[in-house]
Amino acid sequence: MEPGRAAAPQVDPQLALQAVRDMASPLMEKLEMDWLEVGPERVVARIPVAGNTQPYGLLHGGATAALCETIGSVGTAIAAGMDKLVVGVALTVNHIRSAREGRVTATGIPLHVGRTSAVWDMRVTDDDDRLVAVSRLTLAIRDAAPPPAQRSD
Repeated sequence: MEPGRAAAPQVDPQLALQAVRDMASPLMEKLEMDWLEVGPERVVARIPVAGNTQPYGLLHGGATAALCETIGSVGTAIAAGMDKLVVGVALTVNHIRSAREGRVTATGIPLHVGRTSAVWDMRVTDDDDRLVAVSRLTLAIRDAAPPPAQRSD
C-alpha cells in the first residue's frame, strides 16, 4: 500500500459482484458485459466479440476502450467509496492483436488510488489467453454533488 493511502474498504466480493451485475447501464447491456470479479484490488469482466465489431469483423477499439474504462471506474468507486463521484479523465488503449470471435476478458488492477485521483492498468486477453490490448486509465475522485434543489414554482 502506498504511504498516505487509506486502506481499501472491506468489501464482500460476492455482494460487490452482484451489485455490479444488477447495475443499470445501457452501454454495459449493449456490450453484453459479463462481470467475473469485482473488488478494490482487482476487477475482471468480459464481452463477446460478436456484436462489438467494426466493419472488417474485428473487435472494435471503442468496445475495448469502453470495457477498460468501465472496469477502472467500477474498481475505483469500490476502492474510494461508493459515496464518491468517480470519472475518467484520460484513457489510452494500445491494440496488440485483433480478435474476430469468442470473448475478450479484461483484468484491471489499481496502480494508485488516492483521495482525488486513481490510475488503473488493464490487460485484455482473448479466449486463448493471448494479449489483445493494454490500457491505462486515470480517474478523478470527487465528493458527489448534492442533488439539485427542486423548484417550487
